[in-house]
Amino acid sequence: MIRQVFFFAVAGVIGLIVDVAVLYALRDAIGPFYGRAVSFFAAVVATWLVNRSFTFRGHRSGLSRKGEFTAYFTLMLVGGAVNYGAYSALVLASDLVREHLFLGVAAGSLVGMAVNFLTSRYLLFRR
Repeated sequence: MIRQVFFFAVAGVIGLIVDVAVLYALRDAIGPFYGRAVSFFAAVVATWLVNRSFTFRGHRSGLSRKGEFTAYFTLMLVGGAVNYGAYSALVLASDLVREHLFLGVAAGSLVGMAVNFLTSRYLLFRR
């Protein structure tokens, strides 16, 4: 379990980097809220690849890759809703966060990580 938490955190850091990079690439074109929706999807793809390859390597879902990704994405929406809610609240409430969106992304990611680990560990990669 400790190994899984460690690799899940590594995947989370990779996802955070992808999330922030995509958000910053899109924020001027589509804004901080739509940009975050797209960046969240990109981060989910990145974390799924890391988690299926390393974190839960010995625990397969029993689904096809497409089915597994669909299930993973659906589960990540639960943590993602918490994540996006925290991000949005901070962007709306704080000039500092509006100026430095990565702070909101990081805070939202921390809030959603526990939910995402538990749903991944106990619902998807349980075998």
